[in-house]
Amino acid sequence: MTIAIHSAFDSGNIEVRGIEGDGATLGIRRDAGGEFFQWFHFRVTAKPGTVATLRITGLNASAYPLGWPGYRARVSGDRVHWTQAETTFDKAVDEGTLTIVAPLQTGALWVAYFAPYSMERHHDLVARMAAMPGVTLRVLGQSLDGQAMDCLTLGDGPKQVWLYARQHPGETMAEWWMEGALALLTDAADSVARALRAKATFHIVPNMNPDGSRRGYLRTNAAGANLNREWANPSAERSPEVLCVRDAMDATGVDFALDVHGDEALPHNFIAGFEGIPGITEKQLALLNRYKAELARLSPDFQTRVGYPPAGAGKANLTMSTNAVAHRFGAVAGTLEMPFKDAKEMPDAVHGWSPERSAALARDCLRALALIIDGL
Repeated sequence: MTIAIHSAFDSGNIEVRGIEGDGATLGIRRDAGGEFFQWFHFRVTAKPGTVATLRITGLNASAYPLGWPGYRARVSGDRVHWTQAETTFDKAVDEGTLTIVAPLQTGALWVAYFAPYSMERHHDLVARMAAMPGVTLRVLGQSLDGQAMDCLTLGDGPKQVWLYARQHPGETMAEWWMEGALALLTDAADSVARALRAKATFHIVPNMNPDGSRRGYLRTNAAGANLNREWANPSAERSPEVLCVRDAMDATGVDFALDVHGDEALPHNFIAGFEGIPGITEKQLALLNRYKAELARLSPDFQTRVGYPPAGAGKANLTMSTNAVAHRFGAVAGTLEMPFKDAKEMPDAVHGWSPERSAALARDCLRALALIIDGL
């Protein structure tokens, strides 16, 4: 054996099924509830110069098997800079096999589905933002594992804006997006940030699912609940994370909400709306469409041609947060989806879709909000 593989750390997930020389056969541990698996994050150690061949098998049964063709795994030697590895997928081998060829420049290499966002980094973000002028840290409740449900509040305006991310914990690009959003909103010299803070009060939940994040899950919390299917009737026993956020929304009201996610299969950035909710108004829909159009104009990384098909009249799924919030509060709401694959509109062969691009898109999302906020 010339390589070793470990994942017993924050957000780690892999099962070692066999190691032979410089190669390993691996599997992905399922989320609580046993339904979902797709997220992986592990460390390979070996002699510098080793080229490890890592085979993750059984992926035809994963949560999103269409996410594997055309996908490239992310690797890092320092856990700071992440690049795309040589990656292929063959659905005919061992019930679906992703093969990652990973040269080790030093004695260790980290491999992940996307650049991880650890709970330690989350706490660093919260500490840094809570120390900024005008920012208040509130704990809205706690997760099933007892972790704090952090909410950062800033701004003095009457419009109530809620931004929240990582209902699905493996969609780590969503919290990288949060870093970009918070960096802009706390920039005292940025004119867009100053205008937004004057017109709105922002309530920002950087991580809706801290338990799934720490446990290395793709989609569920510690009870196996998919939080983005809990908004119709959240409970303290199954989904306290959603319950405490929805209760806080009830206390403030909501004028605009953005739920930040990642999509496994589609190589695009897009926003899914709330078409099909009962009582939808022309004003709501017009503002949503204007927001998407402004964002597409501001960001070459964003587009409106490809996305999820809208629900028909009266057929929206009210267990999902965007539909539930738009219906409950008469708000303009959206689900922002970023890709695990690279974005076809502006491909980057080295990095793919990345933490830096996620943060940059966040800044454009806020600039687009500034253009429609008076109409909310």
